[in-house]
Amino acid sequence: RLHIVTWNVGTASPPPDVTSLLQLDSLGPTMDMYVIGLQEVNSRITNFLSDLAFDDPWSIFFMTVLSPLGYIKLSSVRMQGLLLLVFVKHVHLPFIRDIHTHYTRTGLYGYWGNKGGVTIRMSLYGHTICFMNCHLPAHMENTEQRLDDFEKILEMQFEGENIPSTLDHDVLFWFGDLNFRIADYGIHFVRESINNKRYNLLWEKDQLNMAKKKEAFLQEFIEGPLQFKPTYKFDLYSDVYDTSEKKRKPAWTDRILWRVKNLCQRASKEGEFSEEEQTISVTLNNYVSHMSYGISDHKPVTGTFGLELKPLLSDPLVMLNPEGEWSADHDVLISYSAVPEFPSSAWDWIGLFQVAFRHVNDYVTYAWVEDDEISSNKDSKQVYMSAAEIPDMGGEFLLCYYSNNLQSIVGISQPFQIQPNRTLIEKDLTQEENSWMQKPDNLESHDEF
Repeated sequence: RLHIVTWNVGTASPPPDVTSLLQLDSLGPTMDMYVIGLQEVNSRITNFLSDLAFDDPWSIFFMTVLSPLGYIKLSSVRMQGLLLLVFVKHVHLPFIRDIHTHYTRTGLYGYWGNKGGVTIRMSLYGHTICFMNCHLPAHMENTEQRLDDFEKILEMQFEGENIPSTLDHDVLFWFGDLNFRIADYGIHFVRESINNKRYNLLWEKDQLNMAKKKEAFLQEFIEGPLQFKPTYKFDLYSDVYDTSEKKRKPAWTDRILWRVKNLCQRASKEGEFSEEEQTISVTLNNYVSHMSYGISDHKPVTGTFGLELKPLLSDPLVMLNPEGEWSADHDVLISYSAVPEFPSSAWDWIGLFQVAFRHVNDYVTYAWVEDDEISSNKDSKQVYMSAAEIPDMGGEFLLCYYSNNLQSIVGISQPFQIQPNRTLIEKDLTQEENSWMQKPDNLESHDEF
């Protein structure tokens, strides 16, 4: 289950609550993956430089919301005001590989990143998936420029060997502030149609729908029905369309589309593909806007999808477990085993993480798999962690094996308990008893007051 968010946040700070935006109050099964695409994140130079050195406020905000629920930030990419975040449940981590990011500037003829696209791709259970968050040029008359820019973004290549081009991925999701407008109709007709919830009257004059009929490269992209109000442009903190002097005509600027490669091939080679060969399918379960969010002049849009995959990968590359009882009283052991074809490296490491960890660098401590190895046989290896590095207070933790060659977590243990440090507890108890036994000096002269 995949939940995609697109939101032009208009340089605002995160709102107090995103429960409905992320469907955290849904009664159905929880999401497996969240993909969050933001546009117009505050990118004043001072903000942008500090965000490059540290996580930006929006990334921190979503990590704070999602990490206690068992999601980690798998990857992110930022280009000025464009930000793309991918969060995933722990259980899927060993089956997500070959993660790469890219950004394409299209503002000022490709020299400026206020417009363009940011992209994250990966292999998910052996299937290639690509997510593309775009902010295309504004204004009614710039349809051709929008299409040209999107074609340019599609042509970008990821760095690295054997990585497919954007359109060669099994599934490509395209979303963002695409800035397509409603042509021909006047503002009064558009607003009247919206007020009467007759959105279908506006669909045929939506510039993206019109372009999809003419442009071959767009015809393979699928979108759910636009059965929600146009998401631009609103007065802040309201659901009232633009009352400023400009009185912008409402438009569905914020969109989510997708493209399944095998379906495109099947359509072009009719009859050569059987249904059994379709190893991945995408189902749109929900495509809605969220009117309650008013921090910007755009309303956020979400798409909830079901991805049905025939796993091409079903076993993790590395299995690992803590050995015996863990506490800071003594050095501890980790045992692990890797599949024969695993490309290990001297730079691989095993991290100890709290269960609600935020991202791969959020470890408590780590051990190098080669430098800290203490035994090895054909079935498994053992690595030690120093007692000095184990948290004294104990708690619930996970072990993750990080592959330097694959740049990802390739094995994760079940959650386990670390016992509190007995020596520390005894010391604390002794100090507490002593403090009770010692009478404070200032109480002796109490009767003088």
